[in-house]
Amino acid sequence: MGRRTTLAALGVLLVGCGTDENATGPAFDPDLTTASTSGGEPGGTSGGSASPTSGSPTASGTTDAPTSAAGDESTSTSAAEGEATGEASTGVESDCPRVRVTVGAGQTLNVRPDPSTTNPSIGSLADGALVDVIGESIGESIDGVDLWYEIDNGVVEGFVLSSFVTCTTDEPPELDPNGWYLPLPCGVSAQVTQGNNGALSHNGTSAHAFDFGLPLGSPLVAIADGVVTHASDATGPGDPCYNGGGMECASFANYVTLLHADGTKSLYLHLEATSVDVGETVGIGTEVGLSGSTGWSTGRHAHVVRMEDCGGYYCQSIPLAFSDVAGDGVPVSGDMVTSGNCP
Repeated sequence: MGRRTTLAALGVLLVGCGTDENATGPAFDPDLTTASTSGGEPGGTSGGSASPTSGSPTASGTTDAPTSAAGDESTSTSAAEGEATGEASTGVESDCPRVRVTVGAGQTLNVRPDPSTTNPSIGSLADGALVDVIGESIGESIDGVDLWYEIDNGVVEGFVLSSFVTCTTDEPPELDPNGWYLPLPCGVSAQVTQGNNGALSHNGTSAHAFDFGLPLGSPLVAIADGVVTHASDATGPGDPCYNGGGMECASFANYVTLLHADGTKSLYLHLEATSVDVGETVGIGTEVGLSGSTGWSTGRHAHVVRMEDCGGYYCQSIPLAFSDVAGDGVPVSGDMVTSGNCP
């Protein structure tokens, strides 16, 4: 994954201790005194993909064909340079209720704030993504195409060039949690190193969090269907907080946050790397990242929590019971759990 912009430091109440990069243990996580200030706008400091020069790696490590650097509007499809031809609506009732992104496997399509490539992207859509069309506009002409669709997938609202999408009447998948499942691939087992209300760090904002002891680089998967609202893998090998650290590393954990159909979120924290992009729709059991020990962490593990939606990547935790955990679905510290997250 490319390394995304680090989220600005939040107002936090912090406690901490040392770290052992070879140990498996719980994390120290920020206990927010106020709601996150990250705002939730993809493409800004919340971790949305930047607008690289055509042919350069995107946030997912792939090439974003219809992307150009802000101010230099050449693209891999020889985009015309100059002023946009206009932003007025076509005024025609659309027979295109939804579009599907068709940029090729592994590619992402940038979403723009207006129907041109003049301004930086505000988010991205993965190949195959299905999104609602809320309007049509005539804008900058690129290779003779000047029709732009205004789209909205519940996280990103903006414009995409019609060349890189296909109109469809297909219905979008319903983001129905239908229960919550462990963030581990089907059949994988792990120990819960810290459960809810853990004395070490799961209190206050993090009271309902779970830590899973995992080898570095272990896949983590979505606990329910969702849309990626925030993602950051800005901390990489060689960085001071890549193998964990004290309170000075609190703002340097890699993470993915999903928004679910019921309006709640889930957070996957201390990742080694992320596997999804902001604005991407992911199904239950889909890989969202690889476990690590980035940020304020005592050792390799995954911190997973269900949260309220405060608009940021890190919000107040709320109770979570896993459908694939026996009993009340809430494992405690020391429990071994085996994933039934088998879509």
